[in-house]
Amino acid sequence: MGALTGLKVLDLSRILAGPFCTQMLADLGAEVWKIEPPKGDDTRTWGPPFLEPDEHADWKLGAAGESAYYLSANRGKKSVVVNLKDPRGQALVRALATRADVLVENYKTGDLARYGLDYPSLARLNPRLVYLSITGYGHTGPRAQEPGYDVAIQGLIGIMSVTGEPEGPPVRVPVAWVDLMTGMTGATAVLAALLEREKSGQGQHIDLSLFDTGLSAMANLAQSYLVSGANPARLGNAHPQIVPYGAFEASDGWFMLTVGNDEQYRRTCEAIGHLELWEDERFRSNQGRVCHRAILLPRLEAIFKTRPRAHWLSALQRAGVPATPVNSLAEAFAEPQAQARGMRVETEHPTLGPIPLIGSPLSHFSRTPARIQSAPPLLGEHTLEVLTRVLGLSQEEVEGLEAAGVVRQNQQKH
Repeated sequence: MGALTGLKVLDLSRILAGPFCTQMLADLGAEVWKIEPPKGDDTRTWGPPFLEPDEHADWKLGAAGESAYYLSANRGKKSVVVNLKDPRGQALVRALATRADVLVENYKTGDLARYGLDYPSLARLNPRLVYLSITGYGHTGPRAQEPGYDVAIQGLIGIMSVTGEPEGPPVRVPVAWVDLMTGMTGATAVLAALLEREKSGQGQHIDLSLFDTGLSAMANLAQSYLVSGANPARLGNAHPQIVPYGAFEASDGWFMLTVGNDEQYRRTCEAIGHLELWEDERFRSNQGRVCHRAILLPRLEAIFKTRPRAHWLSALQRAGVPATPVNSLAEAFAEPQAQARGMRVETEHPTLGPIPLIGSPLSHFSRTPARIQSAPPLLGEHTLEVLTRVLGLSQEEVEGLEAAGVVRQNQQKH
């Protein structure tokens, strides 16, 4: 039993922000009906890499199968293929909405109103429905009609102006950072609305945008601008308000050093055998170190290049100073901590056999931890199950709708 067992989620979202949100709800036990068009979620074709069966191995990379991108955000869901361009398909989704607690969608402003699947239409049928709309810019404002993409939002909210080396070009965060932040914010919003529904008995509409989420996630940098009026500069791996803080190169690789206070700085100087860098009055306080970073950092860089990374990590960790290697993903998943926390898991896929997936950070509740309920579904894998069990259609009725192009069942599962 998960914390959200019994919750029914109608998922009309695609790509990443919405699916990441509903995957979190699925991990926590919710039943998620993923409504897909006949061609499927676009991310099913985003690759390589793809995962496909192989007679000599549990899994391999190939030119077909399930894309790694799709697998990252869709586990635990039930795939139902419905053609929303057909009025009969629209009626099926409306019927599901009357049986759902939550609906998540990321269509452009106004698009679902054409199908009678907008919030006002569905709230008349199900007043308890919590309806989460995820768009690029929200349903109000001059950009409300524009499509929103993570990379475009990254440029707009200022994150690219502070990402990269000081003399280099603006750089995006390689992971779709705004999408993922919006997905997590969306899950929080849904849970808050469900809690409020316990008091009022009413659902509500949540208008959530990538733009708002991304701008708010600029956090201390945005607040520093509001306080000072000065735009923060690109500092590479350095921190605008803490020194030393960032990546340093040892003789054989890179590591991160994060000195959070003056006592940690004193212990750093002691651990690396250079107490003179503590005794220098310019460096005794964090404010002094920030003001004199151009003097202090080259000295530290020269020192760290003299010994291997393992030497510095050992010395700093013994001194209680946060220091970690700059890992590749292979090294990150090989970390004993990742293994201890279950951040690489396997689950059984209906056609691929055991497949590797990323673990959930919510799997450490004392009573109702998040669990992977099932593998990311095949396209249309659960069309028959959901339409018969939830809506009460007969198998013959589903087959008739399939023959008419309204729904689609998966033909690959065996």
